[in-house]
Amino acid sequence: MIHATVWVMGNTRGFKRDTECFKTLEQRRLKAARLLEQGLHQSEVARRVGVHRQSVSRWARQLEEAGRAGLKRAGRAGRKPKLSTTDRNRIEQGLKQGPEALGYSTSLWTSQRVAHLIEQERGVRYSSTHVWRLLKQLGWSCQRPVGRALERDEQAIRRWKKRRWPELKKTLPGGIKRLSSSTKAD
Repeated sequence: MIHATVWVMGNTRGFKRDTECFKTLEQRRLKAARLLEQGLHQSEVARRVGVHRQSVSRWARQLEEAGRAGLKRAGRAGRKPKLSTTDRNRIEQGLKQGPEALGYSTSLWTSQRVAHLIEQERGVRYSSTHVWRLLKQLGWSCQRPVGRALERDEQAIRRWKKRRWPELKKTLPGGIKRLSSSTKAD
């Protein structure tokens, strides 16, 4: 039986970049710093910590310029959110009040209406695509309204189906019913 060791360079696809991830990445950089300080060659350090040699080269430069502090984690990735947790809670309260509170005639939220709510409440503009992401984060989902009239009378519909509909159904002479899939000519 042959055993092989597989090294994965960098971050694998789908690697979630959360606080735990940043801590792990920082530990990897600090381990590389210890190995570099012991005098190991950059290519050997790269092999031991499982990264590309160019990453170790960059870390060695940072270590030389700023010391170990230069290898500490930077914090969160990407842009800081425009809405705080308090802002999101206010947006959600506005959503619960319904679009009528903003002056719309129907009780249907659309992405444009939610974007209008966010802009009015917090002064932040979002595209409709980002509004859907934000709604998903808040636990809201896309709903389709039931296509029925509010004035609909269920009892009258049942009576009509029970009494009037059978009278209206067409039957052949002698009470023989035609099949809808019949292709025979009479």
